[in-house]
Amino acid sequence: MLRSLYDWTLGLAAHRHAAIALFIVAFVESSIFPIPPDVLLIPMIIAAPTKAWRYALVCLVGSVLGGITGYGIGYFLFESMGQPVLQLYGYSAKFDVFRDYYNEWGAWAVFIAGISPFPYKVITILSGVTALDPTIFMVASVLARGLRFFIIAALIWKFGPVIRDFIERRLGLVFTIFVVVLVGGFAAIKLIPHG
Repeated sequence: MLRSLYDWTLGLAAHRHAAIALFIVAFVESSIFPIPPDVLLIPMIIAAPTKAWRYALVCLVGSVLGGITGYGIGYFLFESMGQPVLQLYGYSAKFDVFRDYYNEWGAWAVFIAGISPFPYKVITILSGVTALDPTIFMVASVLARGLRFFIIAALIWKFGPVIRDFIERRLGLVFTIFVVVLVGGFAAIKLIPHG
């Protein structure tokens, strides 16, 4: 079923309203849809390299607005459904500790999920559940998703279809390594005594 959904999404790239489809896929992927918008973004840019920046922007706007929807799902549905379940099983106090910890590091979680292969929708919903500061959520989302989609657009614009295999197979790993180095660098700076 997932493969047929993937093929259907890929087929949208040739549609005359592909930009609208790209926006919709980017929007719903940020909260519920399992296929990332890259599946549509990559062939669209290959087909029309002069529109690379426009398509990356459409993808960014759709994804961030979808992320806000995911945040809303977590924020509003948790109070009505999730909280009573936690109380029933006696986990309310543990969740409060988790919420505090998540909100301390939430910007990093959003950023990491926004550029890495980790499902962004999980973090958008979790950010709403923990009531992560909406401004922090938005800034981290715009930076991460913008970085991801504009790097993909730049690579295809510069190298053309030959880079497609690298993007589909290796770019997630490159983004993950980048995040590990970035977070490791900040952690090292924090651990170094400032005297």
